[in-house]
Amino acid sequence: MTRQWLDLHHPDSRASLYLRAVGKRKISGSELPSRGLRCHLPVVADNLAAYRRLCHFPDDGRLPATYPHVMAFNLQLQLLTGSDFPFPLLGLVHLHNSVEVRRPLGGLEGLRMSVWAENLQPHAKGGTFDLISEGEDGLGLLWRETSRMLVRGLKLEQAPASEADSELAPGVEAAALKEASRWYADADIGRRYAKVAGDYNPIHLSAASARLFGFPSAIAHGMWSKAMALAALRGHLPKSGYRFEVDFHKPIRLPAEVVLSASEAGPAGELLLHGNEQRLHMSGRWAVL
Repeated sequence: MTRQWLDLHHPDSRASLYLRAVGKRKISGSELPSRGLRCHLPVVADNLAAYRRLCHFPDDGRLPATYPHVMAFNLQLQLLTGSDFPFPLLGLVHLHNSVEVRRPLGGLEGLRMSVWAENLQPHAKGGTFDLISEGEDGLGLLWRETSRMLVRGLKLEQAPASEADSELAPGVEAAALKEASRWYADADIGRRYAKVAGDYNPIHLSAASARLFGFPSAIAHGMWSKAMALAALRGHLPKSGYRFEVDFHKPIRLPAEVVLSASEAGPAGELLLHGNEQRLHMSGRWAVL
């Protein structure tokens, strides 16, 4: 597929994008658009400082590896709520997130961001696609993110790949990993993260809004959990030249205490995030590129 690019001076307002999202409730097709969006996005110092405080990152002169996701979020929303995008935003499920840091994220006033969707595949519960975001400076690619999203109820012609429904990620033994950190996710962490990151999905904001989507209580943002894990494991990773990826499993129902277990520091490792009764919330891994 030849990618067609729409270059923007700035994304549309977040309010208008959420209004578009509310207005689309049904699947309207089974092909991803060929266009992508590009825009130069500035680093907003106050927002970055708030994100560091909320996710426990130090102010070391570098962007946290998960922060460009926040920078790109409105651009992602604009792609996902476009008239040519076939799937409703509300109801998408974030299954997997991978971030690659190609070069150090220091001394940056902004990034040229590109976002697009690709790799539509059948799934036992519908279909999945990859939402790709890339950040560049004047020297080229610095940062890349892949978010795998589930579209429930999507019918594709291909047969879905078989899935193992396991409480542990393949190849990871919880007993082999040592506790690296633990933290308490309080009842309003969803609202506080939304204020900083812009992700106002109702399932994260309150028990009342979450019940509208079938959850008994509000659940934590997966990207907040990933950011907390990354901050806790920053001593395990180099400053650049690495991939940090996670799979999201059972949602964290708020409030809750969670425990992060991880391999020893090294060029590659594994992590697990558990809650009450050893419920697996997130598994992941890191490796040098």
